[in-house]
Amino acid sequence: QVQLVESGGGLVQAGGPLRLSCAASGRTFSSYDMGWFRQAPGKEREFVSVIRRSGNNTYYAASVKGRFTISRDNAKNTVYLQMNSLKPEDTAVYYCAARVSVRLTTTPSDYPYWGQGTQVTVSS
Repeated sequence: QVQLVESGGGLVQAGGPLRLSCAASGRTFSSYDMGWFRQAPGKEREFVSVIRRSGNNTYYAASVKGRFTISRDNAKNTVYLQMNSLKPEDTAVYYCAARVSVRLTTTPSDYPYWGQGTQVTVSS
């Protein structure tokens, strides 16, 4: 099992940056693909980005590609989401999630482990 704790959320003006972190417990962090998802009020949870266990492969939702960068430090058991050029529509609770690396997936239900979420609010 793995436990996940997100941090770094907050209030930011449109166009500004923010970096989220997700710290994982356990010794097998490098076995997990790590994903970021978000959920805005009244909307379903949606995929943002995923990074494979080695860190060599990443994938982004079209809405964030070119603005967000996912990375990981397996020595620190941490995954990051650097968010630049933020827009009001990026406002949501952001969650990190983990799954044992088998195949790349962007489906939330494929991820068994979730953090508690961190609020990101982008003002216009």
